[in-house]
Amino acid sequence: MSPTTPQLVDLMIEARWVVPVEPHAVVLEDHAVVVQDSVIVALLPIAEARAAYAPLERVELREHVLIPGLINSHTHNPMTLLRGLADDLPLMVWLQQHIWPAEAKVIGPEFVRDGVELAVAEMLRGGTTCANENYFFPDVIGATYRRMGFRAVVGLPVIEFPTAWATTQDDYFERACEVHDSFRGDPLVSTAFAPHAPYTVSDESFERIRVLSDQLDIPVHLHMHETAHEVTEEKNKSGLRPFQRLQKLGLINDRLIAVHMTQLTDGEIAACAEAGVSVVHCPESNLKLASGFCPAEKLRQAGVNVALGTDGCASNNDLDMFGEMRTAALLAKAVAGDAAAFDAAYALRTATLNGAKAIGLDAKIGSLEVGKQADLAAVRLSDLETQPLFHVISQLVYAASRHQVSDVWIAGRRKLADRVLLDIDTDAVLARTHAWRERIAAH
Repeated sequence: MSPTTPQLVDLMIEARWVVPVEPHAVVLEDHAVVVQDSVIVALLPIAEARAAYAPLERVELREHVLIPGLINSHTHNPMTLLRGLADDLPLMVWLQQHIWPAEAKVIGPEFVRDGVELAVAEMLRGGTTCANENYFFPDVIGATYRRMGFRAVVGLPVIEFPTAWATTQDDYFERACEVHDSFRGDPLVSTAFAPHAPYTVSDESFERIRVLSDQLDIPVHLHMHETAHEVTEEKNKSGLRPFQRLQKLGLINDRLIAVHMTQLTDGEIAACAEAGVSVVHCPESNLKLASGFCPAEKLRQAGVNVALGTDGCASNNDLDMFGEMRTAALLAKAVAGDAAAFDAAYALRTATLNGAKAIGLDAKIGSLEVGKQADLAAVRLSDLETQPLFHVISQLVYAASRHQVSDVWIAGRRKLADRVLLDIDTDAVLARTHAWRERIAAH
């Protein structure tokens, strides 16, 4: 018998280690990921892959670990242009006296476009391949992500006061439905409702969101229980905690992406687990604004899907998901009083598969499995900062830096090659960023 002719495929990535995330905590040595038409078609030992497949492109990564692309499950990426504008202030002072007034002077389609471009460049260089976005002008945001070949869930904003995006409640909803329709079926860009927070959104708006979320089958993404002050204010106003109010309105369900959640009772944690709520933990932003500590380990133990986000650059001040993983793991141990809490493999999961589940994309991304989209990041572990190497996943979470990300693919398309961004004019991005800096500073 003649030997079987190798199957022609688009791409084969061979790596010293592959961490697929699912199965959990597994490290595969000397494995290859095979890609055809943007989809992973095989994950197998390199020798077997070479015998079975003839790739149009082969990438050899002999000192690297290949992981799913990281998922930033809560961010405001146009706010990269406000990075460092108003630091070292409590949340409401920061927001009401600095950020909102600054935004009002400059916000518009160009600000949003240029901020997203800067964010995409930063995220790709840090191994992030998908963002759950929450900001105004979602039409421009989605179009920018689509043009740059970056995967995103774009928030459809709802808030109870006029903004540059919309002026009335009806206007917010009409524009939201238009934007949703414009991205229906897009391979990279999808949508979620993004009511700002319980303290800025009315019961009537939440009821409309619940109905439309059910009809359109899209998530609801909002800030919730971010600070003790928020909870106290709601109790004084309605007699209910924000969580109770949303329960009453029917929004505590498996479409809810609840961000921050630093103020939770054991009963609320149990209710999140029972309803299938996803909680997005933003540890560095919460620490910087002194908002409180999300009980991440309690949530994990209760069976709640915990994902990870950076929040916006105005309150973090970066989009570094490696830093976020490390901070989340360390903080969870301190809050739980347990050094074994929120271990490294779970931290990586919160930044990958759990994030995909939160945003409703876990059938497509978040792990390296046959049939899923080829969203991948390669991390070089040969640097002296990550030597000696005993445990790959621990090294990724506790020692590796985003600056060790060498290569990134989204839907099988290479976006970063040996630290060089492809299809992005970095000089032009920086020039526009510098121009915005001068304009914002002038105000």
